[in-house]
Amino acid sequence: MHRIRRAMLAVAFLAGVAASAAAQTVTTTDIQRLQEDTTAAAGDVTQLRTRDAARANQLQVELDDLRDEVIYLKVKLRKERTLARTEYLNVRDRIENLRSRASDTTNRAAAPATSTPATSQPATRTTTTTTPLGRNEVEIPAGTELDVRLSDALNSGTAKVEDRFEATTLVDLSVDGRVAIPAGAVMRGVVTSVEPATRTNRTARMSVSFDQVTFGGRSYPIRATVSQALEGEGIKGEVGRVGAGAGVGAILGGILGGFKGAMAGILIGGGGTIAATEGEELNLAQGSVLRVRIDSAARINTAR
Repeated sequence: MHRIRRAMLAVAFLAGVAASAAAQTVTTTDIQRLQEDTTAAAGDVTQLRTRDAARANQLQVELDDLRDEVIYLKVKLRKERTLARTEYLNVRDRIENLRSRASDTTNRAAAPATSTPATSQPATRTTTTTTPLGRNEVEIPAGTELDVRLSDALNSGTAKVEDRFEATTLVDLSVDGRVAIPAGAVMRGVVTSVEPATRTNRTARMSVSFDQVTFGGRSYPIRATVSQALEGEGIKGEVGRVGAGAGVGAILGGILGGFKGAMAGILIGGGGTIAATEGEELNLAQGSVLRVRIDSAARINTAR
């Protein structure tokens, strides 16, 4: 009788250990939740920007780092099939802390009174990022949009996180009468998350962002996400409309007027997440046009 009781206690103990281990396991759902939290945090920072642009810029730098860490955790979980929960909890708590600071105006007002020499360093770094523009510099404001054409196809069934791709700008982007990014500039993009379509999940999703633009032999860091996928007739469909002898710039400008609107079967959500609405793999063919939104102000040297 005592042996049976000890055996039952042992089984109960092992079941408890197994349940505890399962509760501590980090899953892809947990990482997806982190990505959703960073998207929500981006919205908090955007709202803060209307009240305190300097603090919003400071938090944006932290948020960009957190996004990179979430991608790192996702890739590590996929490759190693395991992830220490302490790593997950650390990033989760930092995102929650950032959201709290972005939303709490009381903390912002009290910060100067409670700051110490050690905590005053971030303010010093913020000052260095707001130095006056140089004679040949322009600043592209956050929220500015431009249209790019994909040089590489993107498909949710084959794309992997951290895959690189390129796109080229369609028209000149000017700021204060000066060309900041010319037509034909190369935008470098990266796949930040991807969910292929399955039998149980018919909605394929993919998030992409742009982190660099190159032209004139120079490269500049940027932070940009997709805001819309556009369908148009292409250059051949527009040449007749812009007139004989028109320059390339005029032809490319005509393309914008030729867009029919949002690409069918594709929906763009928060944080630049692109989703297929027809239960198939998300497919953006080479040559597809994406409208891209600059998320953080970017400085460009206009001296060519």
